[in-house]
Amino acid sequence: MGFIEILLIICGLCVFEIVSSIDNAVVNAEVLTTMSQKARKWFLVWGIFIGVFLVRGLLPWIIVWLANPALGPLGSLTATFSNDPSIQESVEKSAPLLLVAGGIFLIFLFLHWLFLEEKVFGLSFEKFFSKRGVWFFACVSVILTVIVWLALRTDPLMAFAATIGSTVFFVVYGFKEQAAKAELELKSNNALSDLSKLIYLEVLDATFSVDGVVGAFAFTLSVPLIILGNGLGAIVVRHFTIKGVDTIKKYHFLKNGAMYSIFILGVIMVLESFGVEIPSFVSPLVTFVVIGFFFWKSIMHNRQSLTAYNQ
Repeated sequence: MGFIEILLIICGLCVFEIVSSIDNAVVNAEVLTTMSQKARKWFLVWGIFIGVFLVRGLLPWIIVWLANPALGPLGSLTATFSNDPSIQESVEKSAPLLLVAGGIFLIFLFLHWLFLEEKVFGLSFEKFFSKRGVWFFACVSVILTVIVWLALRTDPLMAFAATIGSTVFFVVYGFKEQAAKAELELKSNNALSDLSKLIYLEVLDATFSVDGVVGAFAFTLSVPLIILGNGLGAIVVRHFTIKGVDTIKKYHFLKNGAMYSIFILGVIMVLESFGVEIPSFVSPLVTFVVIGFFFWKSIMHNRQSLTAYNQ
């Protein structure tokens, strides 16, 4: 892997982590406004350590371990940083399991956003799907059935991995739904301690980090690169949480860009799990193009709004 390719992957991971964490940054900023200055400082200093080094550092290793149970926890940790050809071969052999599970997770994540979540409509057809939320359950069921059927013809373990991806999605979705309810309580209940709010923010950050870490495997199977790219992105998100969240909110369609990137990365992961060879530069390139388009669309929208206001 050349230097340019590594740099492209890291930049792609960083951009993907930043944009996919917009919702997390907004929620964090709103909760932090109800906390003391001391608690905010703690969140900035230790929160970065927990969010970047612990969560985004341990989660890729755990995923590799689950995909390679024969290596064991210590062996999986060694494998993530090892150049041993035999260990790398073992990780490569397990890649289809990891990729199909991650791909299903990301595709379901996109479809949930498309059908069920409130959004600013960036493309004309989004409104059509948002009025047909019940289709979400039919779509994910059909997709899972088709993927499992195809996987059974290739490797039964891939079929099992696909169901794991589906299960992880609904577990994470449940945590996010509960987090949304907890957010309303935190905003309305000033009697809650700063410690309670800090614990909530760290749990929320860990939940949201799953999207970025799973999507990162569409860029590379190299855990050190994932940790570096996602870690840099998480640090930038922390900065925006405190100083620039209002700026982020002005770019209305960035969330749309993140979700379309998630969908494309999910498709890439599923295709790769079935042996389709896709160059490593495709994932970061797609991420730059898709997010860049919606960033440009946000700028155009803001200019049009400003012009209409001045008139």
